[in-house]
Amino acid sequence: MDSPTPAPAPAHTHDAPPPDTAPPAPLTPLTPRKRWAVLAVIIAADVLDLVDATVTNIAAPTIAKDLGGGPGLIQWLGASYALALGVLLVLGGRLGDKYGRRRLFLLGLGGFTLASVACGLAFSPESITIARLAQGAFGALVIPQGFGILGSAWPREEIGKAFSLFAPAMGLSAVGGPILAGFLIDADLAGLGWRPMFLVNLVLGGAALIAALRLIPKDPGDRAISIDGAGSALLGATMLGLLSGLIEGSTNGWTPASLLLIAAGLVFFALFCRRQRTAPNPLIQPSLLRNRGFTSGLVLCVAFSAAVSGLLYVISLYLQEGLGRSPSDTALGLVPLSAGIVIASIACHGLIGKLGRKLVLIGLLIMLTGTGYLLALVANSPTHPAGWALLPPMLIIGLGMGTCFGTVYDITIGDIAPDEAGSASGSLSAVQQLANAIGAATVVTVFFKTVDGGPAHAMTVTLTVVAGVTLLCCGLVGLLPRKAQEDQHH
Repeated sequence: MDSPTPAPAPAHTHDAPPPDTAPPAPLTPLTPRKRWAVLAVIIAADVLDLVDATVTNIAAPTIAKDLGGGPGLIQWLGASYALALGVLLVLGGRLGDKYGRRRLFLLGLGGFTLASVACGLAFSPESITIARLAQGAFGALVIPQGFGILGSAWPREEIGKAFSLFAPAMGLSAVGGPILAGFLIDADLAGLGWRPMFLVNLVLGGAALIAALRLIPKDPGDRAISIDGAGSALLGATMLGLLSGLIEGSTNGWTPASLLLIAAGLVFFALFCRRQRTAPNPLIQPSLLRNRGFTSGLVLCVAFSAAVSGLLYVISLYLQEGLGRSPSDTALGLVPLSAGIVIASIACHGLIGKLGRKLVLIGLLIMLTGTGYLLALVANSPTHPAGWALLPPMLIIGLGMGTCFGTVYDITIGDIAPDEAGSASGSLSAVQQLANAIGAATVVTVFFKTVDGGPAHAMTVTLTVVAGVTLLCCGLVGLLPRKAQEDQHH
């Protein structure tokens, strides 16, 4: 249950082991009915996580207007969630190995539900940002446990049936989550505006928690497992410093305070790198960074994920702020993009074995085509492009994204050694989420810094930047491993 990108794409893939977790210990076999019930609980938790990762794509402008946060809050709403999830994802997997997956799953799901309520009751930009950080942190405890729980509950020869249901469930959630958010905002239930899209998790998360308490089998964990908490703390301080400085500087000017935050982030990053060389059980195995194929994939993943997450935020901003669409109309306008992601993601499972890294290049070129199409449409429209005119480029962009999401992951770990698989999986998943946080802040910064020339001008500049990053990614494809490992795709 690894994590490619936020946005209306599935936030996690489910055909590879979770980040850095040990093989699940066999427990007492469950009846077929109970196995399916456990699967339903795991999927429900992942759906909640994915929906809450994507709803702010639609709701950010409305929340910022209500709480008075301005552009800075719009950037933090997406970045904070991805930041906490990315920093703690590997740590969450190891905590499950050490203290028991059931215990961490329940703790994470309960905390996620309470953090969702805190989001719904937020009264200031600071309070909702902290609540979003908490959501991401507790999500990082939930997500890595699912594979181990299912591995203990399902016989090995049948577990493929369980994982085959994740892709359609995540795909429907990716499409349906933002649509639901848009309609809840426009419905303004009880005068609460955007808040019900978070408060509904009290019911959904509470029901999943009760079911998990009754259904998920207990496991003892292994207290001898070593956990690098210091490494996670340094990584968190790095990202918090860099993002805080970037957002502060882009919204309030490049003051000494914003530059000091960025400098602090760089210092913490240097300490994090030193920690990875000296820690007995580092978050990233040093040998992985000597693998050219893996490091190239890591760089490509950072650039691509950042561009995608930022672009999806900016498209939503353009539709609402530039074209004056309501949240529900904006969500419906993103359906072709989401549909393209789902269609391509499913289709590529049968192609990656034949095409290998060529499939990554194909996906990037498709996305580049869609981005260029949308750029030409926005730049050449005398006022604003008609709603129907946006459908083809949105679909093409979605097809390109969907072609790349799982493919980049599988190809990047194509030639790693078996004993490096856990660290590689966890590192790549965490980096994808951290790149989402960077993209949500950086690309949105480009939009707001150029919006004085009008929304169309800001959109044109932003799309040009995204196209440039996508072209850079194309140049990195030749450095990737040629093929995915045989057991990494189905």
